[in-house]
Amino acid sequence: MKSYFIILIVSVLTLGSYLLVSFMPRQAVIAKPNIIYIYADDMGYAELGCYGQQKIRTPHLDQLARKGMRFTQHYTSMPVCAPARCMLMTGKHGGHSYIRGNYEMGGFADSLEGGQMPLYPGAFTVGRMLQQSGYKTACIGKWGMGMANTTGNPNQQGFDYFYGYLDQKQAHNFYPTHLWENGKPDRLNNPVIDVHRKLTPETATAEAFAYYRGNDYAIDKMAQKAQAFVRENKTGPFFLYLPFTVPHVSLQAPEAAVKEYIGKFDDKPYLGQQGYASTPYPRATYAGMITYMDKQIGQLMQLLKDLKIDENTLVMFSSDNGATFNGGVEAAYFNSVANLRGLKMDVYEGGIREPMLARWPGKIKAGQVTDHVSVQYDLLATIAELIGYKQPIATDGLSFLPTLLGQFTNQKQHPFLYWEYPEKGGQLAIRMGNWKAVKTNVRKNRAGSWELYDLGKDVSERTNLATQHPDLLRQFDAIVAREHMPTHVNEWEIVSPKTAVAATN
Repeated sequence: MKSYFIILIVSVLTLGSYLLVSFMPRQAVIAKPNIIYIYADDMGYAELGCYGQQKIRTPHLDQLARKGMRFTQHYTSMPVCAPARCMLMTGKHGGHSYIRGNYEMGGFADSLEGGQMPLYPGAFTVGRMLQQSGYKTACIGKWGMGMANTTGNPNQQGFDYFYGYLDQKQAHNFYPTHLWENGKPDRLNNPVIDVHRKLTPETATAEAFAYYRGNDYAIDKMAQKAQAFVRENKTGPFFLYLPFTVPHVSLQAPEAAVKEYIGKFDDKPYLGQQGYASTPYPRATYAGMITYMDKQIGQLMQLLKDLKIDENTLVMFSSDNGATFNGGVEAAYFNSVANLRGLKMDVYEGGIREPMLARWPGKIKAGQVTDHVSVQYDLLATIAELIGYKQPIATDGLSFLPTLLGQFTNQKQHPFLYWEYPEKGGQLAIRMGNWKAVKTNVRKNRAGSWELYDLGKDVSERTNLATQHPDLLRQFDAIVAREHMPTHVNEWEIVSPKTAVAATN
C-alpha cells in the first residue's frame, strides 16, 4: 500500500510538472507581438526633442526614445507622400516600386475627390502578410494609394479596418467634411473650407482667420479610432498602421494647442502666399500641431499599459519625408532638419533622413542609439522575420530586427540604398557605405554628372568629391542600370523613357 501511494504521488507530481512545463512556455512561444507603426507626415529629422529640437515639445516621443531605441541613419524610401507609403508597405525601392510619384486624380472639392494612383490588385503589403499570419489589421490616417472604388482600396490591400483620408489632397484640410471608414464617408461636423483661399492684409481679420477652423479635428478622430481598435483587439495579435497627417500643412490646430505656444515666438500672420490655410500664428500653430500629435501618441502608449499589453507590443515611429518648404512652415526657424541639406522633395539628406524610434519593453533595451543604416522599405522584411513568416517575399529590404533586439553581430548591411525620384526635375541618389551620390535634373539630362559626398565627414553634403573618384561613379552608373525597372507611367520614367513608352503601348 505504501509503495502504491508513493507511485501515485510521483505520478501526480510528474503530471503536474508536465502540464506546467508544456502549458506555460507554449503560451510564451506562440504569442505573437502586437505591432504599432506610427507615421508622421512631413516631419523633419530634428523636430523631436530626442533629435535635438529646442522649440517644440515632444515629451511622449522623447520618452519612447528613452525607453527604447533611436536610429540616427534611417531613411524614407522616397521624399514625398504616396510613393513613400507604397514602398513602406510593399518593401520595394524607387527603381522597382509600382508607385513612384504623387500621381494626382480628381480635384480638391468633395465632388471631385479622386485620390492618387491606385495600388495594383492583390499587392503583397505588410498588412496582407500579417493578415495571412492571423493578425487583425488596421490603417488609420492617410492612405494615398487609391480610393475605395479602385483596386487601391485599403480594405482590399491587407487591412481589415480603415479610417481616415483616402485622398491626400483632402488631407490638406484638418477640418474636412468627411473622413472614410471602410469605404463609406463618415460625415464630420465641419463646414466646407477652401484651405487654399488666400487673404490679404486688408481682409486678414479675426473672423477671416476663423474660417479655417471647424469643429471636428481629424487628428482627434484618428486617435479615437486607433484607441478603439486597440481595445477591441487587446487579446491580439493586431497590427495598427497609424499614418497621422501632422505636421503636413495646412497649419490648423485646436485653439488650445496653438495657445500653448502663442507669445513664445516672434510670429507674423501667414496669409496663404505659399498655398494652404492662412493663420495669425504660423509658428505657434506648427509647433502646436506637433505637440498635439505627441499627446495623442502618449495617450495611446498609456492605453497599452492600462490594457496590460504594453510588454507584448512593438511600437515604431517614423515619418514619410523631410520638412516642407511651403504653406507657412519655416523649417529654418525650427532647425527642422538640423545641419542636413534639403527638404521635402529633395534626395539630399534633409529630404530623406528621418527620425525612427522603436520601443518594446523586455525585448528592446532602453536608451539605445544605433547608427545602423536602414530604410523604410526594410519594414516588410523586418516584420516577416519578427513573426516567423515562412513564405518567400520579394523585397529590396533587409530586416533590422537583429538591431532592435541587440543582436548586432547578426545584422546584415545594405550594400547600397537606392532612390529614383521622378519629380522636381528627376533625381537619383545612392548611398553606398558612407558615400552618397546624387544626380539632379535627370529629366533634362540623363547623362548629367553625379555629385559625390562622404557622409562620414560631410553629412551636410557641401563638398562635392565626384571628380576625385571616377571609379565610384562608374559603380553608381552600374547600380542604376541594374536596379531600374521600367515604370508603367510615362511621367515617372526618367532613366529609360523609350522603354516606358513601349511598356504602356
